[in-house]
This record gives sequence, C-alpha cells and structure tokens, in this order.
Amino acid sequence: MLDGENTPQNIALYGFLLGIICGGGLIYALLVDSFWPPQIGYFLCALAIFHFLEYLATALFNPDKLSLDSFLINHSPHYHAAHAVSFLEFVIEYYFFPTWKTFGILNYVGLFLVIIGQTARTTAMFSARHNFSHRIVDYKAPDHQLVQHGIYRMMRHPSYFGFYWWAIGVQCLLLNPICFALFIFWLHRFFSERIAYEEYTLLRFFGDEWKSYKNRTPTGLPFIS
Repeated sequence: MLDGENTPQNIALYGFLLGIICGGGLIYALLVDSFWPPQIGYFLCALAIFHFLEYLATALFNPDKLSLDSFLINHSPHYHAAHAVSFLEFVIEYYFFPTWKTFGILNYVGLFLVIIGQTARTTAMFSARHNFSHRIVDYKAPDHQLVQHGIYRMMRHPSYFGFYWWAIGVQCLLLNPICFALFIFWLHRFFSERIAYEEYTLLRFFGDEWKSYKNRTPTGLPFIS
C-alpha cells in the first residue's frame, strides 16, 4: 500500500519528469546547436535513465518495498552534493576555458563507461531479482538466496561495479579532471567500507557457501579484493 507522499500520482509524476529530462537531454545533445556543449544533454539523459531503472527493478521484483525512494532521487545529501560539485566544475571550467570542453574522443570514452556501468547495474538487479536490495539487510529472510548465476558468475558485486563506472564515466563525459580524481578516491573508499560490511553479513547468512563463492569470484571493482 502507498500512502502520503508515496501515492501512485506522485510516482507517475516522478516517472513523467524523468522521461522529460531524458528526452530533452537526448534531443539537446543530438539536435540542438547552442551555447552549452552536448555532454550536458547526455549527462541529463544518463541521470534520468539511472533513476528510472532503479525504480523499475524494484517495481518488478520487490513491489512490497515500492515507494518514491525507489527512484533513489533522495539517495543522500552526499549524492546530491557530488552532482552539484561536478556540475559546478563543468560550468566554471567551461566559462574560463571553453576549449577544454570541446566534444571529442574522451567524451565518447565517458559515454561508453556510462553505458557499460548502467548495463552492469541493471543486469545485476534483474539477475538478483527479489534478492536485490538498495540497503544492506542485517537479517536473512526465508527466501533470501546467494545469487551466483548470470553476471554474478563473473563478479561478486556487479551493481557496485556498475555504479562505480557509471559515476567515473559521467566525469569523463563532462571532462571534469578534478571531480574525476575525487570520485575515484571517494568511490573506492565508500565501496571498500560497504563491501567489507556487506560481505560480513553474507558470511553470517551463508557460511561455507559464501566462502566458496568469494574464493572463486572477484569483486569486480579495481583494487578491492
């Protein structure tokens, strides 16, 4: 049941606005020749797709947990601050050094990383299905299984892999050298701590099954074993 702010009308509004942002960003990037370079349009498109797919996966496989928060738009103050700082860096550098932001090969590399990251994260959510959660759970539900098929055969944390390269790809797409370096540092620190805690809970839940899976499967993230 949805009540209060989590009404079907509000959820539909969120989806509609994300669709407008996605479509508008793509049209801007591909068709509009204006003051701002096209990577802003691609960035808005990627951002809207990311949040929509987070909701879609929850709706399909965890409908009992469905709410406005499933869009992950209100993820955390740190998440909003990171996007604000990256956009601010882009604006400042474009104002003072516009030639730095000329669309070229690095932008295509960034766009490729965004696509790879989004594909990996969405594939992970669709592979894990009801076992996927945006929050680390501290108790084992009766139907909670250790997912080892699909993309989980190649890496233990494909959703983290996906978000890591999506976020790095965005900074490469925007040609933000400062945020590129900062994102690598903070994402590595964040995922190192999160993975350590999550794997502690998985060891408690699954014991030797988890140990065997961990020994044969890498995390998928650089410099995190």
